[in-house]
Amino acid sequence: MKDTIVFYTSPGRGHLNSMVELGKLILTYHPCFSIDIIIPTAPFVSSAGTDDYIASVSATAPSVTFHQLPPPVSGLPDTLRSPADFPALVYELGELNNPKLHETLITISKRSNLKAFVIDFFCNPAFQVSSSTLSIPTYYYFTTAGSVLAANLYLPTLHKNTTKSFRELGSTLLNFPGFPPFPARDMALPMHDREGKVYKGLVDTGIQMAKSAGVIVNTFELLEERAIKAMLEGQCTPGDTSPPLYCIGPVVGRGNGENRGRDRHECLSWLDSKPSRSVLFLCFGSLGSFSSKQLKEMAIGLERSGVKFLWVVRAPAPDSIENRSSLESLLPEGFLDRTKDRGLVVESWAPQVEVLNHESVGGFVTHCGWNSVLEGQKMIRAVVVEEMKVGLAVTRSEEGDGLVSSAELEQRVSELMDSEKGRAVKERAVAMKEAAAAAMRDGGSSRVALDNLVESFKRGCIAPFG
Repeated sequence: MKDTIVFYTSPGRGHLNSMVELGKLILTYHPCFSIDIIIPTAPFVSSAGTDDYIASVSATAPSVTFHQLPPPVSGLPDTLRSPADFPALVYELGELNNPKLHETLITISKRSNLKAFVIDFFCNPAFQVSSSTLSIPTYYYFTTAGSVLAANLYLPTLHKNTTKSFRELGSTLLNFPGFPPFPARDMALPMHDREGKVYKGLVDTGIQMAKSAGVIVNTFELLEERAIKAMLEGQCTPGDTSPPLYCIGPVVGRGNGENRGRDRHECLSWLDSKPSRSVLFLCFGSLGSFSSKQLKEMAIGLERSGVKFLWVVRAPAPDSIENRSSLESLLPEGFLDRTKDRGLVVESWAPQVEVLNHESVGGFVTHCGWNSVLEGQKMIRAVVVEEMKVGLAVTRSEEGDGLVSSAELEQRVSELMDSEKGRAVKERAVAMKEAAAAAMRDGGSSRVALDNLVESFKRGCIAPFG
């Protein structure tokens, strides 16, 4: 009977992909395990391409097995009312799925030697089933920044120390151990309501993570030294135990089905023709779309900056896939023609990992995501700009429509690509890229953490249930 590690992912291809890549990483260096991945069925998340992706993984990684939970019988809305509702629905789905999850774990345990259970940090309701009820060693996989993990672990303490919501605290600076101070209003919007499901869910996640068998983090020690030190020293869990920490990143695959069964993407051939480090890449994640007005402001700023660019554009959110506007109508009249010699606009999707690894790319404009719908982009921005010092902040207007103006984007883009400050940021980014590669090599910090994690898995001993 083979030793088995069971993963439980939250809805969304980005989270599934991260779990798959973690499984592949473990199997690459420790092929003694089999990996079972439990996937929830979420009516509010598109499943387009997921079946093909699962089939592709199954064909190339036979030690990985997938289990699809049936949709909950009742109690969950059929549609997503707005992007802000997504995190709350994920928590609600997790609670409704617990009975079926319980059955699935028992079934897996009867046919294999179940050693550990690894849950996406959005799957916190599962901890009650796996750890409290079935006594399975349960680990959290935290796919966003280690600095955000430090804040999440400290959140229960902050909750006890104040009765005010983040909305009420407004400009009050929050001081999380290992995290740059930032105003309370910069917390992710679903966190602003102290009585909301997301806020309560994340407070409980912080409590349960401290009790878990360990937290696996997609980062590496040199990138976030201050946050990691704060967690290891117990600063984030005062009066409580600190969970074992396994910084095994960067875990980077080919993205959300990067090849998608296609030939090499046209944008890569276009990049081949451009000088080294000369192109600015603009891409805003799988949920990243802007209003028509914001798209036009961005286009004006790019055109005025004079830089070479590759820009992934999605239609504004209200547009359906079937009736979305053409690129020409979303952008200023004549923009594509005027910038065709130095810019390429791609609709909806580009192979992000391959683009970022291309020699011609010298800058990246992003929403500051780290594989989560609840990163709290302003929080991640503070980490990237102030702590890691590998980025420049783009500031939106605090008045009116809250857009990033064309002038602001033009200035920041030019600063990144053509100034001493920008060169320093890019040199720091290159240094961190090299440090990431070193961390993943034999004897590197992330490889050592991975080996320690696997040894922890092996110590787990679960008898068949029922």
